[in-house]
Order: sequence, then C-alpha cells, then structure tokens
Amino acid sequence: MFKDRTAAGHLLAEKLSSYKNAPGLVLAVPRGGVPVAYCIARELGFPMDIILVKKIGHPNNKEYAIGAASLTDYVVTPHPDVSASYIEEEVARIRTRLTSMRQKFLGDREPADIAGKTVIVVDDGAATGHTLLSTIDVIKKGKPAKIIVAVPVASRPAARLLAGAADEVVTCLTPDSFYGVGAYYENFKQVSDDEVAFYLDKFNRLSKAG
Repeated sequence: MFKDRTAAGHLLAEKLSSYKNAPGLVLAVPRGGVPVAYCIARELGFPMDIILVKKIGHPNNKEYAIGAASLTDYVVTPHPDVSASYIEEEVARIRTRLTSMRQKFLGDREPADIAGKTVIVVDDGAATGHTLLSTIDVIKKGKPAKIIVAVPVASRPAARLLAGAADEVVTCLTPDSFYGVGAYYENFKQVSDDEVAFYLDKFNRLSKAG
C-alpha cells in the first residue's frame, strides 16, 4: 500500500537507481503519472516531459482500440472495414485535442527528442496495460535506445503484456489478486490539470536552478 503517488514515485526511483544520470528521459502519462514521474526524474537526474497519446477507436465501437496517435506519430492495426480516410480524420481530431492539452501544460516548449535515449514511461498503475501498450508502440517510432515502463503497481496480466513490448518493466507491486490501481493507495484522489501544471513548472524551475 502506498501513501500517495509521490511516495510511490520515491519507491520506484530506488528500483531505477542503476539508470541515474544516464542519457535518458522520463515521460509521464497524464494526469496520474505526473506526480510519480516527478519524483523519479528528480532522483535520477533525468529531464521530464509528458507523453500525450490517445487511442484510435474503431468506427463501430470507439472503445475498441485499433491504434493510437501522438502529436508526431501514429500506429494502426489494419482492419478491412476501416478506411484510410477515417484514420486520417481521427488522427487529425486527436492531434487537435492533444495540441490543446500540450499548450495548456507546456506552452510553446517543443516535445523532447527521444532518439537514442533511455525512455522511462511512468504511470500510477497498470490494470490491463493496454493504454501503456499503445503508448509504447508510438514511442518506438521515435527510435529510443531503450523503453522502460515504470509503474508502482500492475496486475500480473498487465505486467506480462507490457514485458512483451518494452525492454524492461519495473514495478513495486504485482499482486496475485488485483483490485484496481486505486486499491493500493491510501490517497488516490484524481490529479487535476492544475496539479499537472504545478509539477511540471516546479520541475523546470528546480532543473534551471541546478
């Protein structure tokens, strides 16, 4: 049981200590992954950014993911009943939304370059792993040297799924019986947009101060 996301972040950072001061980058999945990622980035000496990825849903069932898109790349599993024009429209729609989110959180700052770097993707937990799996697929197109998924808690099926896509999966807890991510936190209140902006701003100020 974790006290909160920052406490979980400190515990995860200890497990990632071998990467300290390596040429790497921490990518936080907003919103819940940001407080966790903040602690990891500070303790490892890594820069931090947010990874903005949204799933591309099937036209007949938006909850069924057929791919994912970021601001710079997208991946799609071909389906015979899904047209190229639908994919094009969905990617454009998703990128409009992601651009708005990035502007809100980071202003005009350019997305971090991940090519050749050790990328640590951080969320506050993984129940099914499918969101993180889509995120990994998009990150791979940026040609990082290594992709590490770091989550305080994951179900065993999620950990296995992610291990097949990432170079390494680091967790503090993989319980035999999984009851949802929030069950493993004393404080699991929703992270607000203002809190995301607070952590990003605090990280940037501390980084500039050395």
